[in-house]
Amino acid sequence: MFFAEHDVHKDVPLLTERRPSMTLEDAYQVQWRGAALRIERGARFLGHKVGLTSEAMQHQVGIGEPDSGILLDTMAVANGGTLLARKLRTPRVEAEIAFLLGDDLVGPGISDGDAREAVSGVCVSLEVIDSRFDLAGITLADSVADNAGCARFVLGDVVAVEGLNLPDEDVAIRVAGQTVGHGRGREVLGDPIRSVVWLAERLAGFGAGLAAGDIVLTGAVHGSIPLPRGESVSASSPHLGSVVLHVS
Repeated sequence: MFFAEHDVHKDVPLLTERRPSMTLEDAYQVQWRGAALRIERGARFLGHKVGLTSEAMQHQVGIGEPDSGILLDTMAVANGGTLLARKLRTPRVEAEIAFLLGDDLVGPGISDGDAREAVSGVCVSLEVIDSRFDLAGITLADSVADNAGCARFVLGDVVAVEGLNLPDEDVAIRVAGQTVGHGRGREVLGDPIRSVVWLAERLAGFGAGLAAGDIVLTGAVHGSIPLPRGESVSASSPHLGSVVLHVS
């Protein structure tokens, strides 16, 4: 997947078509090897994204459970920054709630309360997803191997999480100022903090965990939309502020 993205710039066949026996654990190994190659070339680890956490996204992709990917600094775009759409193949964009970890969080046996105590801040975010696969027939293992589709992300200003009712927080996404999608935090596993719990438990299965300073994107609150070239995309909510991405 690494060389398909950086050197060949063409679609690749689904991994499960070439290796039908590939397990989900194999797919995470592929993902982590791809991240390691990028880190060897100078990228820096920033955190994780959790995907397919809402019914809207699961229905859109045809996969019925969450997955996760790795965030690197080479994927980050500054709030109000510009993304060159020509560097991606079939990009789509999502509005999400993201957390910043203030303390380590290591499973197993993580509760919602444990995750809330470990979180130091929250913000609204945009995630741009992309794939080197033809998505027809894609499986969970294929998505995981492709870093859960994560291509770029933008974070808004981080605010304190205390006192916020995130399941009721309504996050809207706009293109050129027009609302094109929205959803409440509860669309993400009933409460976006449960995305952090799911991730910590998933990582515990591999002998790993979350660390203070990690960013966690919790998943879209709506179905993804095509990334519009030549427009500005924004996401906002009443208590989390806003985030903007310009696309050229």
